[in-house]
Amino acid sequence: MKQAKTKHKIFRWGNWVLAVALVLLAIYYVALPRIFPKKYEACVTQYAAQYQLDPHLVYAVIFAESRSDEQAVSHKNAMGLMQITDGTGAWGAEMLEMEGYETEDLFEPETNIRIGCWYLRKLMDQFGAEETALAAYNAGSGNVSEWLQNPAYSSDGVTLTEIPFGQTKRYVKKVMMVQKIYGLIYPSSSQSEKESS
Repeated sequence: MKQAKTKHKIFRWGNWVLAVALVLLAIYYVALPRIFPKKYEACVTQYAAQYQLDPHLVYAVIFAESRSDEQAVSHKNAMGLMQITDGTGAWGAEMLEMEGYETEDLFEPETNIRIGCWYLRKLMDQFGAEETALAAYNAGSGNVSEWLQNPAYSSDGVTLTEIPFGQTKRYVKKVMMVQKIYGLIYPSSSQSEKESS
């Protein structure tokens, strides 16, 4: 009798473990890719490679900025997938020699991703650290340059130890976290990017 009860408990425990495993697998293979999609993959792959960026970082910026809504407009009038402002768009288009560029082109995924990746690379080159470049992407390079000169926010003038804007601090944390999530969901894409470079 005792042996039968023990077997029954083990069987029930096994069913629970199986059920939890199935739920976790469903989340991993079904829910997470829907929440964190790889939309516009050809453009992201192309321009991330061209500007030597982790494609997962580009997807994370798109997620944080627009949730993949190519028609998104912020309260500061930043537009499209990577939320490019009119000024940055015009500057990027000029530097990239994009003939016939107009502000409305920022709603086109390829144009937006191209300028967004170019701008992100410029900030990475300017500030070095990924987190600092992301802070500049959100708060502006002028603000970040000032913060780096302030000992309350940077001990060495190169790395931010504190971000004084709460919204920017949350933004940087969010992008870094989403970048890791993309790496977990799509590990092979970052590996193939490394192998091809």
